[in-house]
Amino acid sequence: MGKIFVTYLNKKEVVLSTFPFSLFLQVKRPITLHEGHLDFLIDIRDSQGHKHTLPVRLLHQSHESEVNNIVTAFVQIRLPQDKLKIFYSITGPGADQPSTNLFTMDRDSGSLFVTKQLDREEQAKYTFKAYAVAAGSGDAKEPVNIITNVIDQNDNKPIFVEDIFLGEVAEASPKNFDVIQVVAKDLDEENSYNSDLRYSILSQEPKLPSNNLFVINPVTGFIRVNAGGLDREKYPKYTLEVQAADMGGNGLTGVAKVILTVTDSNDNAPAFTQSSYQALVAENKADVQIMKMMVTDGDEPHSPAWNAKFKIISGDPEGLFSVKTGPNKQEGILSTAKGLDFEKNNKHTLLVAVENEVPFALPLPTATATVVVKVEDVNEAPIFDPLEKLVSKREDLAVDSDVVQYTASDPDTACNQNVTYRIIRDPAGWLEVDKTTGLIKVKNAMDRESTFVKDDKYTALIGAYDNDVVPATGTGTLVIQLEDVNDNAPIIEERTIRVCNKESTPHLLSVTDKDGPGYGSPYSVSLQGTSKSKWTARMNDSKTGIILNLATELDSGQYTVVLSVSDRQGLEQDSTVQATVCDCTGAEVQCIYCVATGTDLHLILRILGGFLLLLMLVFLLLLIERRGVKKEPVMRDTAVSHNVVYYNEEGGGGDDQDYDLGVLHHGLDNRPEVFHNDYQPRPFECLHFNPSILNL
Repeated sequence: MGKIFVTYLNKKEVVLSTFPFSLFLQVKRPITLHEGHLDFLIDIRDSQGHKHTLPVRLLHQSHESEVNNIVTAFVQIRLPQDKLKIFYSITGPGADQPSTNLFTMDRDSGSLFVTKQLDREEQAKYTFKAYAVAAGSGDAKEPVNIITNVIDQNDNKPIFVEDIFLGEVAEASPKNFDVIQVVAKDLDEENSYNSDLRYSILSQEPKLPSNNLFVINPVTGFIRVNAGGLDREKYPKYTLEVQAADMGGNGLTGVAKVILTVTDSNDNAPAFTQSSYQALVAENKADVQIMKMMVTDGDEPHSPAWNAKFKIISGDPEGLFSVKTGPNKQEGILSTAKGLDFEKNNKHTLLVAVENEVPFALPLPTATATVVVKVEDVNEAPIFDPLEKLVSKREDLAVDSDVVQYTASDPDTACNQNVTYRIIRDPAGWLEVDKTTGLIKVKNAMDRESTFVKDDKYTALIGAYDNDVVPATGTGTLVIQLEDVNDNAPIIEERTIRVCNKESTPHLLSVTDKDGPGYGSPYSVSLQGTSKSKWTARMNDSKTGIILNLATELDSGQYTVVLSVSDRQGLEQDSTVQATVCDCTGAEVQCIYCVATGTDLHLILRILGGFLLLLMLVFLLLLIERRGVKKEPVMRDTAVSHNVVYYNEEGGGGDDQDYDLGVLHHGLDNRPEVFHNDYQPRPFECLHFNPSILNL
């Protein structure tokens, strides 16, 4: 068992080690070192229960920041075998490892030395291994662990994280309102007395209206308002000098500045430059600017506490007006939200209030202004009721029958004006209106199937006029729902077909009816005239199409097939189908044209010869007549005794302008079907060529 001598000062911890184990020694209270050291004994029992006494000497050790040019010994290791020569050494960081030679051990005495000044903020603890070797034997004892803690010294002053702290405080801030927090750091040992900081305010500029407008929490560093009296208009900025001191406020110090800008609070209410306003606005006009109302405000310009906003608080239950803030934020623009009605109310009295974009910082009265708006009367157009009128009538309503009375009223009741009517738009020319009563009648026959009718509805625009100096016109829309009648017979869409005369295939012909569903299919069909013996016709299963086919084999050529088609109510009409019969078989229709033979060719040649002879005779007669006629002079030599006057009135006068276009349209739309209206010229089906003619 060996002896350990330790140099130590104040209440700190040190780890002591000896072969073959380590000890941890703690000084609990301050001690006095007589003659620079203190000796004492430590009793230790081993695992066998044997008692061992370890002598310890406590020596003085310098603090981390003391500059000491003398190498200091603070630990000495000894073995009890004092009669043997022992050599001592250490290894570890700070000894034989970086930082090298910071610590050394005397080879003969076993004293541990520090060679340079220590800095706890760089490294707070060093760990070594100490070795002891007997001279001559070469036997090395088990190494001893030495842990050296560097004792902190208050060698770092507090430093603020910013040299200048910037903050804002509203002028209406209440007492104890937190404004800003300042923070300082101390590099000494954390949570120790050396890094225990306290904050304080050293000065305030300006010192008005009092020198203690702000206080600081000494522990947290929060600066708060301590008294009232902040006024941006008088003192817009304050500069505070703050201090942080360690060791609970009794040690080293650091200082910084805090600049606080006093921001505007809404402590001034906006006020109208006038208490009342008057204006005149024409009726019936929406989004018309009536006036601008100016205000003033003592708060900081262009801040939310200065910007004004307006609202109408009374006098506008129907929402006829609107008020908004102008571009400069100090004016209210009053406008009409809807058209005003002079006959209903010719004067409006409004109460307009003004506030700021942010609430008042303290109780303030709200400014108001009275606005009187007078309504100017204007001539208004008559108004139809309803603006769109829907009536239902049969399409075959007789001419001169009443359709509906569609009238308008004049809103200018005070003027007692007369209202007259006329038709502004009547595309088909079917209607006429009584100019005084507004009674609308049928002028020309109506037709639901007309192109002017959309979805069974015919639309006309009716006008109403007052008798003002400058008449005002109102319009109403008349919509006539035309009820269908069975006035259109079914027709066949396909008018030409081609079939083979042998084993011909049936043709499906489509049938349509312009009338509505109640007057259309099922259809029926029958053949007319000579078509009955040559063709067959029947309706398909859906009764909407005709199946037409040859009844017997016919010579090739053109044939007219007459079919009578009737609708479900029996309204019928004959339709013609031009059928080309070709000399072929089956569904693939092929017509072959050839030159005529025998007598037919002789007949053709004779006809052509006679035609040429006739042309020659006509030419000869014209030539003879031309030679026998004498030309008259253009102007006679004798004087003209009378003038010839030409009355060429362009257009034939006014009679040709007075016609009804609607009658023309109606007649064209309802023309009866004419047989052969799509008849094509018939070619020679087969011209037979007789080779014997070449022998002539």
